Amino acid sequence: METPLTTRPKPPPLDLSHHYSTITNLREPSAIKKYYKYFQIPGLGNLAGGLPNAQFFPFDTLEAQAAKPERWTPSPNEPPSPGALADRLAVSGLSSAPNGVPKSKHADTRKTKATKHKDDEPQNAQHLTVPMSDPQTDPFRKIDVTTALQYGTAEGYAPLLAYIRHFARTNLHPNVPYAKGPEVILTCGSTDGMAKSLELLVTPWDARHDSPRDRPHLLVEKFLYSNVLAQSMPRGVRPVPVEIDAEGMRADGPGGLEEVLSGWNDLDGKRPRIMYTVTMGHNPTSGVLSVERRKAIYALCQKYDVIIVEDDPYWYLQYPSAAAEEAASRGKPVPTPKPTPKPVNSSGYEFLDSLVPSYLSLDVDGRVIRLDTFSKTIAPGCRLGWITAQPEFIERFTRITETTTQQPSGFVQGLVSELLIGSQPDAKSAYAALPAAQRPAFAGWDTSGWVRWLAGLRGQYERRMCRMARILDEGAHQLKQSTPTRDDLADWGVVTKTRLYDFDWARGGMFLWLRLRFETHPLWQARGRGTADGGLDVVDGAVLSHALLALGTRRPHLVIPAPGLMFAADERVRAESAWAYLRLCFAAVAEEEIEPCTERFVGTVHKFWRIKSVREIEELLDEFNGYEALGDEGMGNLMGMGMGC
Repeated sequence: METPLTTRPKPPPLDLSHHYSTITNLREPSAIKKYYKYFQIPGLGNLAGGLPNAQFFPFDTLEAQAAKPERWTPSPNEPPSPGALADRLAVSGLSSAPNGVPKSKHADTRKTKATKHKDDEPQNAQHLTVPMSDPQTDPFRKIDVTTALQYGTAEGYAPLLAYIRHFARTNLHPNVPYAKGPEVILTCGSTDGMAKSLELLVTPWDARHDSPRDRPHLLVEKFLYSNVLAQSMPRGVRPVPVEIDAEGMRADGPGGLEEVLSGWNDLDGKRPRIMYTVTMGHNPTSGVLSVERRKAIYALCQKYDVIIVEDDPYWYLQYPSAAAEEAASRGKPVPTPKPTPKPVNSSGYEFLDSLVPSYLSLDVDGRVIRLDTFSKTIAPGCRLGWITAQPEFIERFTRITETTTQQPSGFVQGLVSELLIGSQPDAKSAYAALPAAQRPAFAGWDTSGWVRWLAGLRGQYERRMCRMARILDEGAHQLKQSTPTRDDLADWGVVTKTRLYDFDWARGGMFLWLRLRFETHPLWQARGRGTADGGLDVVDGAVLSHALLALGTRRPHLVIPAPGLMFAADERVRAESAWAYLRLCFAAVAEEEIEPCTERFVGTVHKFWRIKSVREIEELLDEFNGYEALGDEGMGNLMGMGMGC
């Protein structure tokens, strides 16, 4: 009789230390940091550490007014069925006012202004206080200024580390298939996590004295968050683009992962052994990689011994309504819903169980390094996140952190700990006798509140995406009527319908990824005056892309998206296709500006397709000075710069 999967013993993760860089292999524990764990022993007379005395810190408390986790209205966890689309939209508020309150089905949702939600009022928020000192003796529950602002261990502030470790192992990744499960370490955000991953895995290569055959390579989607290139290239790492589709990275087919790895020529350098990927709400394309695709890619990474660095700042922003909403907007049959398979071990929360899981859920080898951040769930300025990976990787990350960042900001760790961990009865009781003005408020969210906050954020961003996408659908075609030249045809006219751009409604993340059909522009491949006369030789796709951006900076348009060129993995991708794309961010723009900005963008595209003079294109390029126009008053910024760190 076959042993059930849930009771089979899990194998230990593989020893993957052969992937470590030369520097990583040489790292030893910090002689100073190894003593820090003893400093938390109650009653210990500490004459060892060079720590400043906490009574001289100029902060008596850390305080903040925080939102209640119920501030935003969630959207449904499952995709609507074809026969119940209208009902589900009413329940979810997808056709509602920005604050999530459902409107009449006859209301004009496009012109809705943002209204103040009742939880925005101060009396409906909650006050957090981190006290100067907490009598709690358990270091994993002790949250106070004395410990938060003091030197700490590289793993992170003990209460927050304990909370994140439990959340990652029990709620976010309850189905990791190797024995004893993953460990975590806190970081200064995903950019810091990626920098440390490169430090862990890449021995720097220098063209001046290293062999071309030893050059390291990094597998990436053909379009990606470009800061990763800026991080890796100084180490001599060359990006290797892999073809993508609506989901994300392709496992097979032309340009897919199998073709790239199986056809590798060692004369080009070392075969790639690291992959950087954003699998949920991909930046910039907004795809969500299915479990089936993950299995195929993971199998190839096993076959070719590739480490997967999974950067997922948008993991909670998965939009189950997108496919049905897209079909309804375009007058197509609503597709049959494909709910996410239920996990073997539940997270304990319906919202989390409904999400496509991480590569960690398939990681029998321990070859996945998962990067998380609070940048999109709390605020980018936190510069706080964590890495989840097999214990041996985390041990090496700890050694790296000890002599680099040491740990994230104590101010941030203290306040985020108080926000997430929730009520602390012992500390609350100890301070009950204090005057009211001095009593700390222990009113954090706890895990249920944290998950509820994430679900509400998903609902808000999903509604924003739908509002922007509907307007883009409405403006995707340009109609032109020709005037008859013969008298006998005076009562007739020819109407032509030109599609200006294509896009998929975002399945996740914060962006819509548009492909402009520049090949339908009246000036496509038109000849210019020539560069010798200060003009253009030919009006190609890159020229049209830059000219369109330039037009957007003029009044009355005043709207600018992010050009696809900035997301190209290499020069080949830039030359072949990146110029045809634009990324629109529905997250950063003010609530009341979503519709006006999107309408101005559509108007800009339509105006651009009416330009029939090469000279006008040349003038647009001459006056466009990069992105300095972003500072202009009234400029609608759909670029969403910085998203993805």
